Amino acid sequence: MIALIQRVIRADVVVDSQTVGAIDKGLLVLLGVEKDDTPEKADRLCERVLGYRIFSDEQDKMNLNVQQIGGSVLVVSQFTLVADTQRGMRPSFSRGAAPQDAERLYQYFAERCRQSVPTETGIFAADMQVSLVNDGPVTFSLQV
Repeated sequence: MIALIQRVIRADVVVDSQTVGAIDKGLLVLLGVEKDDTPEKADRLCERVLGYRIFSDEQDKMNLNVQQIGGSVLVVSQFTLVADTQRGMRPSFSRGAAPQDAERLYQYFAERCRQSVPTETGIFAADMQVSLVNDGPVTFSLQV
C-alpha cells in the first residue's frame, strides 16, 4: 500500500462538476492499493500518515503531525501509484489489487483516518479532478 502525501493549504475533488470532498489545511493523500495489501497494512499506513511530522512548529521545524495542527485529510484513490515503470514506455499495473479489493481497502483506510481526524474522500474509480495548493511544496511517499 502506497500513500503519496502532500501538505496542503486546501484541496478538493470534483466529479461530474460537483465537489465531493474538500479540506482546508491538512494532507492530501493519494492512495494506491497493491495485490498483497491487507487491513493490517492499511492500519499501519494510516498510523504513519497521521503521525508523520511534516508541519512546522514554533521554530519552523517539521515537528508536528496533522493531528497536532488540527488539520484534515482528503483521501483520493490513485491506482497509478502502484504501476511498474521499470521497463518500456508504458506502465504495467500488474501489482495493483483487483478493483473490489482495492475499493474495500481504500474505504477501510479512509474510515481509519476518520477515527482520528476530519476526513473527506474522492469517489473510488471515478474520473476525478483534484485541485490543491501544496504548502511548501511538501510531498512524501510512504509505503508499507
